[in-house]
Amino acid sequence: MTGTGFALAVHGGAGTVRRDEASRSRTGSYHDGLRRALTAGRDILAAGGSAVDAVTEAVATLEDDPLFNAGRGSVFTRAGTQEMDACVVDGAERRAGAVAGVFGPRNPVRAARAVMERSRHVLLIGGGAEAFCRENGVAFCEPGYFHSAARWRELQRALERPGGEPPQYGTVGAVARDCRGNLAAATSTGGMTGKAPGRVGDTPIIGAGTYAENATCAVSATGHGEFFIRHAAAFAIAARLHYTGQSLEQATRAVIDELAAAGGTGGVVAVDRAGALALPFSTAGMYRGYVRDGGASHTAIYDEPYRSE
Repeated sequence: MTGTGFALAVHGGAGTVRRDEASRSRTGSYHDGLRRALTAGRDILAAGGSAVDAVTEAVATLEDDPLFNAGRGSVFTRAGTQEMDACVVDGAERRAGAVAGVFGPRNPVRAARAVMERSRHVLLIGGGAEAFCRENGVAFCEPGYFHSAARWRELQRALERPGGEPPQYGTVGAVARDCRGNLAAATSTGGMTGKAPGRVGDTPIIGAGTYAENATCAVSATGHGEFFIRHAAAFAIAARLHYTGQSLEQATRAVIDELAAAGGTGGVVAVDRAGALALPFSTAGMYRGYVRDGGASHTAIYDEPYRSE
C-alpha cells in the first residue's frame, strides 16, 4: 500500500523497568535516548529516505547509549563475557540479515544489515560473523568500549542470588513505514543478564523477535525471548492481520496476552501497511516512543495511558 505519510516507533526494552529511586533519577536520560533515536529515524523518513535506513539508524543510536541493553550497554553472560544479537528485515523485498553471539562490532545492527546486503545468507553467528564483518568494513570497537560498571554489578547481583530475582533482559528496536509505503523492522540486544554463554534469544530469529512484510506489518519485540521464539510472536501478529482481519492493535494485544498467559512477559512495537502504530506490553513498563509524519515525538516508560493510532 502506498501513501505519503511516514510512521516510526522505537523501544528500549521491557522487563527491566523498575520504579526505585535509582531508576527514577535516570528517567530523563531514558527519554532523551528515545528521542534521539526517534530523531535519527524521523530525519531520514522526512527526507524521503527508506524504512530500512530509518530503523537501522534509530537502533544504532540506541546501541550507542549505555543505558540500553544493546551495543555499548550490553549485559554480561554468567561467564563475564558479552554476546550480542541483532536483526534487520526489509518488508518490501522480504530480505533479512541477522547476527548472533557477536562481540566487537560497534553497532550489531549494522553487522546484521551487512549480512542482508553483502552475503547470500540470513544469519551468521560468533567468530564467523565477526570475520565477515571485518571483511566488509563494519566498524569495530575495543573491548573496553562495551564494559559498563553498572552492567558488571548487575551480573554480580545475579550470580549472588541465582533464582532470587527475575531475569534481567532488555532489547532495543524500531519499526517504520516510509513515504512509499514500505515497512521495515530492526532489533538489537545484549540478551539476558547471567545468560549461559552461547544462548541466543528471539531478536535474530526472523518471525520471533523481528519481522516485516509490506502486506501486513513490521514488528520488533522485547521480553523473555524463549517464549517469543516458541510462539513465533512477531509472525503471529502478521498472520492475524492477514488471515483474521484483525486490526494491528487487536493482533498485537492478543499475542502479548497469549505470551503472558504462557509465562512470557514483554512487549512489541509495530506498524501496519496503513501507518497505524501499536506499542503494547505486559510488564510494569516499556521504554518506547513514536513519531508520525508532521507530528511531534512522544516517549513513555511506565504504564501511562497510550492511545494507538
